[in-house]
Amino acid sequence: MGEREIVPDRAWERSAFVGRVQEIAEVRYLLRRTRLMTLTGAGGVGKSRLARRAASDLRSWFSAGVEIVDLATMQDVQLLETTVAAALGLRGNSRRSLPALVDHLADKRLILVLDNCEHLLPECAELAARLLGGAPRLRILATSRQALGVDGEQVLVVPPLAVPPVGAAVQDITHSDAVRLFAERAARARPGFTLDAETAPALARLCRRLDGLPLAIELAAARLHTIPLAELAAELDRRFDRLAGPDGAVLPRHRTLYATLDWSFGLCTPGERRLWARLSVFPGGADLEDAEAVCSGDGIESEDVLDLISGLIDKSILITERGGLRSRYRMLESVRAYGRERLAYEDEPELHRRYRDHYRRLAERNRIDLLVPDEFDRYRATLAEMPNLRLALDLCLREDSVPSGLRIAVSLWSAWLLAGAVQEGRHWLERSLELSHPTDDGRVKALWADALFAAYQNDLDTAGRRADECGAAARSSGDEKALALGLEARGIAVLAGGDTGDGFALLQDARARHRARSDLHAVAVNLHYAASFGMAAQSPAQGAALGEELLALAEAHHASIFEAYALITLAYAAWWQEDPSLTAARMRQAAGLLTEISDRWGLSQCLESLAWTACAQGEHDRAARLLGAANRLLRAFDIPPLGLQVFRHSHRDCAARARRGLGGRVFDAAYDSGAKLTLDGAVAYAISG
Repeated sequence: MGEREIVPDRAWERSAFVGRVQEIAEVRYLLRRTRLMTLTGAGGVGKSRLARRAASDLRSWFSAGVEIVDLATMQDVQLLETTVAAALGLRGNSRRSLPALVDHLADKRLILVLDNCEHLLPECAELAARLLGGAPRLRILATSRQALGVDGEQVLVVPPLAVPPVGAAVQDITHSDAVRLFAERAARARPGFTLDAETAPALARLCRRLDGLPLAIELAAARLHTIPLAELAAELDRRFDRLAGPDGAVLPRHRTLYATLDWSFGLCTPGERRLWARLSVFPGGADLEDAEAVCSGDGIESEDVLDLISGLIDKSILITERGGLRSRYRMLESVRAYGRERLAYEDEPELHRRYRDHYRRLAERNRIDLLVPDEFDRYRATLAEMPNLRLALDLCLREDSVPSGLRIAVSLWSAWLLAGAVQEGRHWLERSLELSHPTDDGRVKALWADALFAAYQNDLDTAGRRADECGAAARSSGDEKALALGLEARGIAVLAGGDTGDGFALLQDARARHRARSDLHAVAVNLHYAASFGMAAQSPAQGAALGEELLALAEAHHASIFEAYALITLAYAAWWQEDPSLTAARMRQAAGLLTEISDRWGLSQCLESLAWTACAQGEHDRAARLLGAANRLLRAFDIPPLGLQVFRHSHRDCAARARRGLGGRVFDAAYDSGAKLTLDGAVAYAISG
């Protein structure tokens, strides 16, 4: 297992790492001897980079590797556990994420980095204590502006980089970590810049002025792109002399960073200042389209946004991340916090309105419950924007825009399902439903989605109650689409309760209503649930017919996600028709599609079913390995998801036959070997057979 994050790599983390030899050695020494270590210090002092570098250096000591969870964009404390679970590759489909986390980590020798904990301090402290209590081989490395306050916590205060004293010799100056960082960043801003006898004294004075704070140094060094070193030093001297006051008192370090940000802000044009403040509202960064849609107006023309972004990049306010066809622009958290302070109070309502409206349109534009050819691209785009979508939902629900919040949540239901974020989906759906009016647009679909998610979590009482509410709201509206959804919600709830006949009949009735409205998208969703869970075992031939219909629809519209789930449906039907070869072929086809987006729910079904087919063909060792690999994924669900109950007999029969064929000890060894495979390794093994 390698390092994995829940946010994209940042450009500043890929730049050269300078200094910190003593601190890295101290972290490495202590983290092998203590189970919880927190790096504290002022904003901009470099806690995050130190934690990641030290954890990376220790990776070889920990068999399960390093997992990094960046909490900087976390807005809602109720999602902390599911966010950590997602970073660890868990599905988050249960309301009991913490037990699932503890179970997952119980036997792992692993370093978990919790980065930027200060705004979630009590919750992070409780989470760390619970995880450490249930996972004896786990080490947690946290970064925060203050300690977590957990028993046994080892706190290391991260100091600024060492600066040379006044009057230091040139040779001593060149060995200073702060000066070396300044010189390295200066060379990037002004190619050809060198640290030598001529530049060393000025760099030493600048670093002393900046208290050795890495972020302040990087901001100042970026200024060399436009002015020479001597002018930069004089400019900073004037700025800090004014801030120090008439008594010449030295600024506290946290004020040094603020003063540097103040200085950088003052160097920006009026348009750059406005854009800095407005972009600070985005917790997950923004691309050009986002920035133009949300930040234009009231002093910023849309056509000027790109030039203003370029100016902020030149000043190291924005960091560029390139991925796919678009670049995204992010701020370090200290820079973003400063920008939020600079956002004019009178600008907030209109800025928030534009933000909410933009992300409602984006969520609706990227729906993946539609028969469209760009489903994979839509899904990836939604995941990239998820921190911003969470804020949009929160703003909708806090600022009396509940109907927009409902529309966003309804648009995201299938993305949450595919990402395994069912608990998060229920969180937002239920908050939206609680605040909504009975006649709000989207309420029926939100009740439908909440009933479905409750069924996935085996919360049958809630699934039934939400299905009843959905049906009542649909009848009250008299709308045909709503009536079909009401029947469908009831059918899913009945299927989850084990009544296949009545559940299938309700889905059939709903599907007829979808057809009458020519709503092929809704027909496709209905076909998946009817074929997979309604008829797979009871009537395999009918299940296969429904699966073929779904596959034809998916292929006609080049909808890859629907195609993959149609193949899974057909594989199940083939299994119940006693055709293991066709079952395996269909599941391998589905797995080949789903690896494109790492859909763990779909891939877990592929691995499980391919274990059955291996066993049916007498390949007991292969069956045991695939069972182990599938179980590793399915354990993250904590409770059996909807549908797996239908196939429980096949699972138990496969495990029993493989164990008899291999003997208990060999079976257990093969099973454990499969459970240790990475997702990519397990899928490659499954497809290769």
